[in-house]
Amino acid sequence: MSARSDAHGPAREVHGRAALLEVRGLTKRFGGLVAVDGVDFSVAPHEMVGLIGPNGAGKSTLVKLIMGILRPDAGSIRFKGRELRGLPPWEIVNLGVAGTFQNTRPFRRLPIIANVMVPCLAPRARRRGEWVKRIEAKARDALEFAGISDLALEPAYQLSHGELKRLEIARAIATEPELLILDEPFGGLNPTESDLLAKSIRRLYKGGRFGRLHSEGMAMIIIDHKLSYLLRIVDRVLVMHFGRLIASGTPEEIVRHPEVVEAYLGREEEARA
Repeated sequence: MSARSDAHGPAREVHGRAALLEVRGLTKRFGGLVAVDGVDFSVAPHEMVGLIGPNGAGKSTLVKLIMGILRPDAGSIRFKGRELRGLPPWEIVNLGVAGTFQNTRPFRRLPIIANVMVPCLAPRARRRGEWVKRIEAKARDALEFAGISDLALEPAYQLSHGELKRLEIARAIATEPELLILDEPFGGLNPTESDLLAKSIRRLYKGGRFGRLHSEGMAMIIIDHKLSYLLRIVDRVLVMHFGRLIASGTPEEIVRHPEVVEAYLGREEEARA
């Protein structure tokens, strides 16, 4: 259950399945600070993985490396066997990796549906010969998945914080990713908004019963500090501390892992509660 078993096991399989994403030896330095320090992990198709750790552990930096926003100093990031290192973000999205970030930045004066249609105009969509009506239908599907289809014609500036979070998810899934990365989706949400968002994430994970997009569901990496929500929806948890991966296991294993409890969760009895 340790990080070592995940990092140094068979490189191309996770739980007996070929890895969708493989990260090996990933390192990022900012001057004398090593923000991500030789991180290794894999994600299987249709697997939901949680990524947790204290503030400053390197989680958001890791996401930006995978998404091509930052360039690593060392290591490899392979998606479906293809190296992502050095590719610009839009090429990574076109390959099937999409993400949301902590700070939402919609086109505030555009209708919500227009905000979701914009990512569908990527080169991958144009090569498929998609027209406006088809793109609009895809955007409506994404809004339905995210649970805000009734707000499609409202301007983005009228959305609550929780609705903006779900808009970000809709924008990401409209690109039809095979891997969706969510950076603190529950951040700043009240319990009602968090419950609604958790249901939206589970709908995405389960796939096609809830719409035409993503009939088989998708793999996800979810970063969040709200463990009461995160731990009940993910299959596996990775834990970072000072830029390193210190543990990997099921949610039940992670809350009892001594190193994780000491570094992040606090007293073990509080973690179990």
